[in-house]
Amino acid sequence: MNRRTFLGLSFAGAGLMLMPGRAFAFGDLSRFIPAIARHGGRWNARPNALRRLCWELSGRTSVEVFPEARAVRLDERQLFRYPFLYWGGEGEFPSLTESEVSNLRRYLTYGGFLLADANDGSDGEGFDSAFRREISRVLPGLPMTRLPPEHVVFKSYYLLDRHGGRLLVRPFLEAIMVQGRAAVVYSQNDLAGAWSRDEHGDWEYEVTPGGESQREVAIRTGVNLAMYALCLDYKEDAVHLPFIMKRRR
Repeated sequence: MNRRTFLGLSFAGAGLMLMPGRAFAFGDLSRFIPAIARHGGRWNARPNALRRLCWELSGRTSVEVFPEARAVRLDERQLFRYPFLYWGGEGEFPSLTESEVSNLRRYLTYGGFLLADANDGSDGEGFDSAFRREISRVLPGLPMTRLPPEHVVFKSYYLLDRHGGRLLVRPFLEAIMVQGRAAVVYSQNDLAGAWSRDEHGDWEYEVTPGGESQREVAIRTGVNLAMYALCLDYKEDAVHLPFIMKRRR
């Protein structure tokens, strides 16, 4: 049982009993379905991005996907159906309510994964300022630090030695660690802007300064983050498999 199924089964039971009219088919629990956080600001600035990420994930890996993002409020019980939550935005947004803060804290400490993405490429203002303010309320006392290049996120599927996006505001990702895992990963480079394609299949945004190679790195970063949300440290643990088998022999 992978982590996606585990989380789905763990939290779906109560939801199915309380809201039978909104229940998913059981088969949905085995698919990668990204959630997008609805907040008080411009939360859906890249409406096609997660659909494209699902398409890339399906084409490049063996993961079964549902090629649409599900919008959820941060105070909803439905949040616990999704191990991968995307929180993007352009510009400042209002403070979260106490119920949003407590529900998101529970989600992250129970095993959920959050990718935050500054669609406006802000640094010290706009989305960046608001997100740092609110995530410090959600996970007080846990610092957001630079994700080291040896972290399993950078080798969960592709081996990556750099980080891209629509922009290159910061050449690195940041993370908040909860019980040894990266529960929150944050990019200021607008990853979703690099993923976005319109209905005709054309890229929606120019990628600067690195062009299409930077876009490809952004796509690979998205695939790695999805794989990390599903498998956590499996790739890291697999490094030790030859030594384990040798000892067993």
